[in-house]
Order: sequence, then structure tokens, then C-alpha cells
Amino acid sequence: MPKDNEEKISFLLYKREDLPLRPVQERIKDWKEIYRRLPEEKVRLQSERCMACGVPFCHYACPLGNHTPKINQFFREGKIKEAIDLLHQTNNFPEFTGLLCPALCEKSCVLGLDNESVTIRQIELSVVEKAWARGYIKPKKPCKENEKSIAIIGSGPAGLTAAQQLRRIGYDVTIFERTDKPGGFLRYGIPDFKLEKHILDRRISQMEEEGVIFKCGIEIGSDIKPDEILEKFDAVILACGSNKPRDLDIQGKNLKGIYYATDYLSYANQVVAGKIKESDALSAKNKNIIIIGGGDTGADCLSTAVRQGAKSVIQFELFPPPPETRPEEKPWPLYVRTLSHPISIEEGGIQFFRINTKRFIGNSKGEVIALEATRVVPVQEKGKLALVEVPNSVMEFPADMVILALGFTGPATKNIIDELRLELTKWGTVKTDDNGMTSIPGVFAAGDMVRGQSLIVWAIAEGRKIAHEVDKYIFGNSKLQNPLADYFTKIPFEL
Repeated sequence: MPKDNEEKISFLLYKREDLPLRPVQERIKDWKEIYRRLPEEKVRLQSERCMACGVPFCHYACPLGNHTPKINQFFREGKIKEAIDLLHQTNNFPEFTGLLCPALCEKSCVLGLDNESVTIRQIELSVVEKAWARGYIKPKKPCKENEKSIAIIGSGPAGLTAAQQLRRIGYDVTIFERTDKPGGFLRYGIPDFKLEKHILDRRISQMEEEGVIFKCGIEIGSDIKPDEILEKFDAVILACGSNKPRDLDIQGKNLKGIYYATDYLSYANQVVAGKIKESDALSAKNKNIIIIGGGDTGADCLSTAVRQGAKSVIQFELFPPPPETRPEEKPWPLYVRTLSHPISIEEGGIQFFRINTKRFIGNSKGEVIALEATRVVPVQEKGKLALVEVPNSVMEFPADMVILALGFTGPATKNIIDELRLELTKWGTVKTDDNGMTSIPGVFAAGDMVRGQSLIVWAIAEGRKIAHEVDKYIFGNSKLQNPLADYFTKIPFEL
């Protein structure tokens, strides 16, 4: 078959091949990335599966609007420089999304209608890694300074993105971070086996060379008053995330040995980084661990506990498991979560669905030793889904340590919110107008602080949007891209 014709039907010739996982018994002994990279030739074959659709739903489903078909083409042709330049037009940090994003684009891939979708995330990750290796990613200093200054509070993905966008067009940008190093949740909330910190550090170094100033170990509201920031800078961006953990207010909640997932993962990451020594209190070593919460954070806690040498790990999820196949009410190209075998469970642990924790049981020393739970079933009550306890289903589970991974309810930066008297939404997030400005003129907010707990791809998109809005606020217009300007009108379906 002629090569041109072969390329046109590559999606029929080649099957989808995901990144291979390292063997379980190998990866649970260290904190390195769990995946192995495919050889370049194999990734190139995956890029050939892209059909270059006339209407690329992958592009439209991504909040960043990545030009996926063209990026795939450049990679297929070996044009890494062109591929990374095009990818950087819409995504400041493609290695972050390549490792951490659930790939909304792949769920909307046209090939996924009756085949397996293109491995878009893997291809983009290959593009950025090869670009770093070949020296194509370099600092981009502004051609001209504009004598305006911006303060950004928080150095997670939204804050980093906004900072880089604004610095590159001439703003003096200072990022204030309350912890000792930049990165926010990327540094102390995401385990190294998902994001090794040298990947984050090289981007921080790039931004420092571009002229972004990082001031770490400073908490706005206690170390510096918000009013001082407002006086010194032309605009302020709040990008503090949504890091207030959802609580479980039941009997025994205050027993020793019960921790929030954020505290546990932060501790574990600091141990891995060599910042602190391992603590018996927060370590899972030789303990029976129960994790309450079945999301990604709970899975991270499970894999972390296994690596620390836990005796046993059980994960509870209140809700039923997702469907094994795409349900009829969620047709393509809508994003849908389907049941898959979790990587964390493969590493060691048991996952229970439809479990409701009723109370914690302690000993005479005030330490948790067990918890009591019941099974629940979903039923329709007055047109709404409700979870009802199964009669006579009370169970008791031994627990030396309990980790609450129940999600987040909003920003935990009470000092900033209170001192600035920021208006909040009914969900506890910071209220902004359509331009991202808060109730205080000149103070903007972006990322999870506004959206609530969300995805990294949304945080980067919001960072790019808020940079555009701040630039427009100061100068009346902006040439910076706003990926969310028409996001909800360009997609003819509900995400």
C-alpha cells in the first residue's frame, strides 16, 4: 500500500497504545514517576492515528484550545520545534497537563465514536520532553518594559500561568507564596510518583530567568497586610487555590490519628524532598490505614501509604462506582467518567463503594483504633437521588490512622478574604465579574479560588484569561489570548 494511503487509514492499522506502567513491585519501592515513556517511533505511530478531522472536537473540548491535529502532524513529521511552538501558543506548561490532566480532549476525539481515541496527552508530553532535551524551550524575556507592576498571591498553576503571560509583555511581576518554594499544590499536594519536582523546578527557573520575582515564606494577611500590596502594585491577582478541606463532622472526629489528605500529602512530599524527617505520627508505616474519599486525592493517599509501608490500606467511596461503558444520557463528545481499574488499587489496597462512615472509635489514650460504617444504596426520593442505609449492614474496621480525602470547599486564605472584605459566592468561592475582578477594584482572582476544586487544565486556562483581563484593565486592551472568551459558545453541547 502506498505510504500516503497508509497514513490516511493509520487509525485502522494501529491500535491505541498508552504509556506503559512500571512493574508494581518496582514502582512501590520508590517515589519516581510510575510511567515509562514509549520510544519515539511508537509515539509517532500513535500520532498517525489522528484523522485531522474537519471539525476537531478535541480542540473544542479543551479549555485551552490546543491545536491538537496540527500538533500531531508536526510530531508525526518530526518537527518538534514547530510542535512545541504551537503548543506553547495555548498552553504554558504542557508537561503539567501531560502528566496530570484527565484529557478532556481524548473523550471528545472523533475516533472515539467507534474506536479508541488518539493518545493526545501522551503525544503532547512527548513533544514537550523532546523540546526540553533539544534546547527548544528557553526563557522569553520581554522586548520592552511597560513600567507597570503586578502582585500575584499564590504560585499554583493559575498563578504561574498569569505571571508568565504578564511578564512576557513587560510587566514587573512578583509572586507571593506562603510556603518555602513555589508551586503551590503542584509541589506539596501532588506526589512525586505523579509529578517529579524537577519538572516543576525547571519551569520555575525559566520564569526566574524571564524576570518573575518569587517571594516565598510570606503569608499575606500576617507577614504583609493586603493594603500594603494594594498600594505598591498596579493590580493584584489572587490565585490561592481551593484548599479548605471538606470535614466529616461525626462522633470521634477529634481523635488522634485522623488527618486531612492535604496535611498527609504535604508531609509526605516534604519527607521525599528531604525537608523534614519521617514522623511516626503522620507516617503510614506498619499501620492499618483507612482513606475516606474515592477521588484522585484519595488514590494519591493510598499509593503514598503503600510506599510508606502500611500494613493495610482500605479506601471508602460513598457513591456507587461509575458505569463500565458510556451511558446513553452522556453521548459522545461529552466527557464521561467510566469505571477503570485504579492504578493505586493495583499497587496494594482495597476499595469499597457505597460505604458511609458513621463514627470513629477510640481507646483510653484518645487515639483512633477503628471506625463504624454502613452500606448505602442509591434510591430516587421525590425526583432526587438519595443514599439510603442498608438495614443491618453495620461494619467495624480496625484503623490506626484515618485520612479524610473528601474534597475541598473553597479557599482557606481567611486573612486575605477578611481583610479585603471580599464578596463570596454561596459556595464559599471568591465572587468575580465577567472580567475576573473581585468586589475590590484592581483585585482579580483566578483558578480554583473562583471555580472551586477543578482540573489543572482549567487553572492554566484561567491564568491565561486573567492575564488578558488585567492587561486590558490597565491599558484598555490586550493582545494576550483569552482561551475562555468564547469557550461556552463555541461548543454546541454541555460539558
